[in-house]
Amino acid sequence: MPATLEPVRSDPWAGLVDDAAIFPPGDAPLTDATAAYAARTAEEGAGLVGTFVLRDTDLPQVRGFAAPLSVVVTGGAGQIEGPAGLCRKLGLDLAGVEIALRDPSDLVGNARRVALAVDSARSSGALDFEVPIYVELPDSGHFGHWSDPIQVLLENDFRLKMRTGGLHADDFPDAQKLADWLDLMQAYAIPFKCTAGLHRAVRNTAETGFEHHGFLNILMATAMYFAGATVPEVRDTLERRDGEALANESQSLDLVAARRWFTSFGSCSVAEPLADLRALGLVS
Repeated sequence: MPATLEPVRSDPWAGLVDDAAIFPPGDAPLTDATAAYAARTAEEGAGLVGTFVLRDTDLPQVRGFAAPLSVVVTGGAGQIEGPAGLCRKLGLDLAGVEIALRDPSDLVGNARRVALAVDSARSSGALDFEVPIYVELPDSGHFGHWSDPIQVLLENDFRLKMRTGGLHADDFPDAQKLADWLDLMQAYAIPFKCTAGLHRAVRNTAETGFEHHGFLNILMATAMYFAGATVPEVRDTLERRDGEALANESQSLDLVAARRWFTSFGSCSVAEPLADLRALGLVS
């Protein structure tokens, strides 16, 4: 069945960035990161920020933190119900669960185990039915291996978590691979979020020498796919580096509708995405 979509937004930038300040390469101390999230003002991009991302093992340290939380499960499927129940016990706002499939040789079986664990957590009352579940599939080198597990995700109204960067060059998919992945999202009509590497709005080469995708490129590519663009057209958009031209062309695309599919991305920086959007004249 089709996955549940995000609510319709009037602002394509609202809640686009999930605050992942405690994750690499930022590695901010948890107390500093939660304080910064709580103190962030509209001028500092509060409207751009969605959830605060943390590990399930961090939950005991954030009692009383009044923010929507995306909880990254650090273990397997059996570790879903405990953190969900702890959030309820501590009065925390669980806004999303993120889990990676860890058995490349049996992705379908792994996805089904996650589904069973989620069902158990919901049945016990630990996990609310409306909390979205994001599942990260390992990059096996051939995106076609994702087709069968994606079917399981759709059957259970789960979403995808797509890795767009990391600490090593191999963590960054090239434009062709990312275009193929986005094509798969469109074919299965499944919402997704991105993680890692999307600090800047437009494709760029970082000081490390790694090629970073731009979140504006990806949002535009998503809008283009659902408007009928081809894979080569989308790949070309992902490769573009002229921010002014992209910003101008983005005005003719339905970015609001695209956000129902590209729900958000995790970033250890909020200041960089905000500065880029302001420099491009896309937010005030």
